[in-house]
Amino acid sequence: MASRFGLEIRAADSVDAPGVAELLQAAGLPGTAAAITARLERLRVERATVLLAVEWGPPSGIIVFHPRQTLLADLPTAFVGALLVGPEARRRGIGRLLLKAASQAARSAGCGDLALSAAPEHASLRAFAEATGFTASETSFVRPLRKQRPS
Repeated sequence: MASRFGLEIRAADSVDAPGVAELLQAAGLPGTAAAITARLERLRVERATVLLAVEWGPPSGIIVFHPRQTLLADLPTAFVGALLVGPEARRRGIGRLLLKAASQAARSAGCGDLALSAAPEHASLRAFAEATGFTASETSFVRPLRKQRPS
């Protein structure tokens, strides 16, 4: 998809499961390669998009979103189910690149907004959402993917 200084953003595949498991474990999250393989397949069946940031080893970051139609909007909303950058790869713009690639993919999938949940205890994720153009709503952060027309 995108490449910058040896960093590639691309769709995840089942062969990426060991690297994704390593990324999760580095962040203190559970996941074996076998479990990740099964989860990636379920996400594919559910039409979710899984993008990886890959440099020279295992993935440096991952973003997952699911397009969903809501009652409140004409276009589907892309709900980000996961956004993670490995601890050693943070503060290098990888999260922003993943978000940009996900926004492009969501726009291509016909989505009108990107929504990201960030619990109060995840202050760094909340700060990241605000710094990348999301607006806080009652339950999440939302960022339009298309230019708004004046009413």
